[in-house]
Parts: sequence; structure tokens; C-alpha cells
Amino acid sequence: MGVVSAILLILITIIFPPLGVFAVAGCGPDLLINICLTILGYLPGHLHAFYIEYVYYERSEQAVAGRIASERAPGIYSERVQGTVYGATSNSA
Repeated sequence: MGVVSAILLILITIIFPPLGVFAVAGCGPDLLINICLTILGYLPGHLHAFYIEYVYYERSEQAVAGRIASERAPGIYSERVQGTVYGATSNSA
């Protein structure tokens, strides 16, 4: 993952956390949870969004290195973030 894309994603998440989650996890339960947390308070939305982004970047770096995480990350429902979707495609690119 590029440093520029990570910085841009962090800036987007600081401004509007659900948009950062959408960019990483797509439209699904994680986005809905983040929208609800952002409505309840700005800080919980940020914490959830940054957690999802951290797991996404950590798992994608592990996949590039050839290590696949054996356990699911708690509280994340997107298969894209968990690493089951990009694990096979990152080696072919």
C-alpha cells in the first residue's frame, strides 16, 4: 500500500469517518456500525474507523509478505478487511 493513499485515507477519516470506512470495507455492516457510532459521537466513529483501517493495512501487508492471519479480527465483519478477499489477488498483481 502506498504511503500517499494511506495519508489521504487518514485525512478523509479525520473529516468524515464513515467515508474512510467505506473506502476500505465497502458498503456493509462495518459502514452501518460506523455511521451509528458517528451519530452517537464523533470520537467513537473515529476509533472504529481507525481500527478498521489499521486491521486492513496490517492484514494486507501480511498477505504481501506471504503470511495469512489465522484468526479473525474481533468486531470486523467485512471479508475485505479480514483478508480473505485481497489475499489471493495481491500475489498475482
